[in-house]
Amino acid sequence: MTRPSDYVDASSSQSEPDAPINAPKLGFVGALRFAWRQLTSMRTALLLLLLLAIAAVPGSLVPQRSSDPNGVIQYFRDNPDLAPFLDKIQMFDVYSSPWFSAIYLLLFVSLIGCIIPRTKHHYQAMRQRPPRTPARLGRLAVHREQELVGGSTGEAIEAARTLLKKSGYRTEIYTGRNGEVSVSAERGYLRETGNLVFHSAMVLILVAVGFGGGFGYAGQKVIVEGQSVVNTVGDFNSFNPGRFLNTESLAPYLLKLDKFDVEYETKNINAYGQAIDYTAHVTSRTPDGKTEKHEIKVNEPLRIDGTNVYLLGNGYAPKVTVRDPEGKVVFTDSIPFLPMDTSLTSQGVIKIPDGLAEQIGMIGFFYPTAAQLTSGAFTSNYPDLVYPMLTLNVYSGDLGINDGAPKSVYSLDTDKMTEIAGRTIAKDGGTAPIKLMPGQTEALPNGLGTITFDDARTTIKPDDFSGSVARFASLDIHRDPTQIWVGLFAVLILLGLLTSLFIPRRRVWIKATERPDGRVLMEYAGLARGEDPGLREAVDNIAERHIRSLGAVPEEAREGNVEA
Repeated sequence: MTRPSDYVDASSSQSEPDAPINAPKLGFVGALRFAWRQLTSMRTALLLLLLLAIAAVPGSLVPQRSSDPNGVIQYFRDNPDLAPFLDKIQMFDVYSSPWFSAIYLLLFVSLIGCIIPRTKHHYQAMRQRPPRTPARLGRLAVHREQELVGGSTGEAIEAARTLLKKSGYRTEIYTGRNGEVSVSAERGYLRETGNLVFHSAMVLILVAVGFGGGFGYAGQKVIVEGQSVVNTVGDFNSFNPGRFLNTESLAPYLLKLDKFDVEYETKNINAYGQAIDYTAHVTSRTPDGKTEKHEIKVNEPLRIDGTNVYLLGNGYAPKVTVRDPEGKVVFTDSIPFLPMDTSLTSQGVIKIPDGLAEQIGMIGFFYPTAAQLTSGAFTSNYPDLVYPMLTLNVYSGDLGINDGAPKSVYSLDTDKMTEIAGRTIAKDGGTAPIKLMPGQTEALPNGLGTITFDDARTTIKPDDFSGSVARFASLDIHRDPTQIWVGLFAVLILLGLLTSLFIPRRRVWIKATERPDGRVLMEYAGLARGEDPGLREAVDNIAERHIRSLGAVPEEAREGNVEA
């Protein structure tokens, strides 16, 4: 790049007009200063805030391990090709991932770097006197003139100052070179104050969230009706403690799931079978023996001993009992089956490591209202217990639980196992899947024993299967010690934002000049910082109120230029 041919400055010779421009080198310190200024600019802060919002979107699109571990398992089951890739880029742990934390920390630093110098500048600006009155008010965007008969410039300016002070303006009186007197007024510093409150509250809410994450925790537990959970680390299915949490300090209490009720839509044919209400009836017990009854709903968590208990999910937990050939019970339990669709067709895994001639595993499918398709497969066409059925594909071999590696209770590794009952081998003349209804017992293949689908009803009514299968509820017990502070800072963010949006920053000048004929020429002018469509109306209102307060006789008003 070269200078224009007619360009001359003090550092270059006129004999060398085409000499190249040599930009100064920044150096290491200069480069750091430049990077810091870019990072702490408001534009960068807004960009990082937008980027943080975008980065948080995946956390609502895919299930998170911290809040919905069962959903993650189901996602892997439904998307076996995509899920491993998403797991590598930590899409199932978005809020604790390094890339999300990097955006979070950069935003934190950027906001602090913006707020500190702006606060200092704002404080200095508030302590300064309003600026001197421009020599030519007619050049301003909003200008109005008014001639008065009678009165003096001093009285007019004092009345103007009193009026502006009552209107919330900071005022200062100035005298011009030609003897004219004026009052300079400004208001709207609360706009910048609101802006600073908004950004300061943003920083504080980030601090509070980080602090709460460090000293809080979230634990998930799947509870079947009649079972309990104790608020201790060892009793959770999954537990996510904060970095600074002392796990010995968890509030000691017990929750028992007495009953889980679901209300389904039965009147609207277009929404028939959709769940319209979930209610978990629980009983809490504290170490002092105090017991209380509670209800937990989807949007109505239970608050107990500084923790919130949320209802995350629910489903059926068929109870099965396995006996060896001699009739000895080797396994009995209620197994939570994960729902696969809105009609609660559910899948679960049963593992029998001991007690039989060999280890067996079963992949089960539960249908609350079973119906057979033309292909021969079963499905559920209603989520409530109308015609419940349990089908089981049975595998024998090594369950892989003796090698010390952790295994999910919701999946069965069949690589080292042989299918001994299922639809696949049934096509070749093998044993078909085991089909059971509540209360029925069937023999296991190869004479291994028997399996019973236990009926949970205390009173059996003909053709009424309600209550025949227990339900489970997935609870999230969450503690955030900064929840109140986060709410307070959120309110400050809203108030600061509203203040910065709706309070205009204005400057108003009123000048009085005495004419040779004894008349007084009044000039009213206003200037806004940014767009302010109400500025002209405000200046006109001030002028009319001022003239009425003087009690003088006004001449016909003359407006100045509409545009500067």
